[in-house]
Amino acid sequence: MKKIIVAGLLLTVAAWLMSFRPVAQPAAAPLKWYTWEEAVELSKAKPKKIFVDVYTDWCGWCKRMDKSTFSDPAVMAYLAENFYPVKLNAEQRGDIQFAGETFKFVENDGGRGGVHTLAYLLLDGKLGYPAMVYLNEKFERIMISPGYKEVPDMLKELKFAAEEQYTKTTWEEYSAGN
Repeated sequence: MKKIIVAGLLLTVAAWLMSFRPVAQPAAAPLKWYTWEEAVELSKAKPKKIFVDVYTDWCGWCKRMDKSTFSDPAVMAYLAENFYPVKLNAEQRGDIQFAGETFKFVENDGGRGGVHTLAYLLLDGKLGYPAMVYLNEKFERIMISPGYKEVPDMLKELKFAAEEQYTKTTWEEYSAGN
């Protein structure tokens, strides 16, 4: 009888201790990144703003943003709900057809490196990576945002564009007040 009481007591204590273990949360599904062409096609059927992450393969800060900022559940959810998120390699060699034009890779003089003309156009020729470009549903630029962003700063920018705050105020005024 004593053994049964001790065993019951041990099971009760074990169950009580296990209640303090954190419950494993299911991993968030990775964000679906689109190509430029996919975003254009999707926006024909269901217009949405476009978020373009302009990056290069050699950019360390771009890779860091992928691992931290763009992997954050709040950022992923907000992007997926409000934008067609696009990854655009500023040095990709493949042509992109858009708005009746063909955008191509252009080599630098001497053959070392180069830039894709769509990335050049989106960034107004100010090539620095990472850089984010926000476009409205008509593919008109809302703003260019250069540099690495932590999660709170990224969410602030996303809300500025998605909630169309740019129609009421400047980014500088909005970011100072929020």
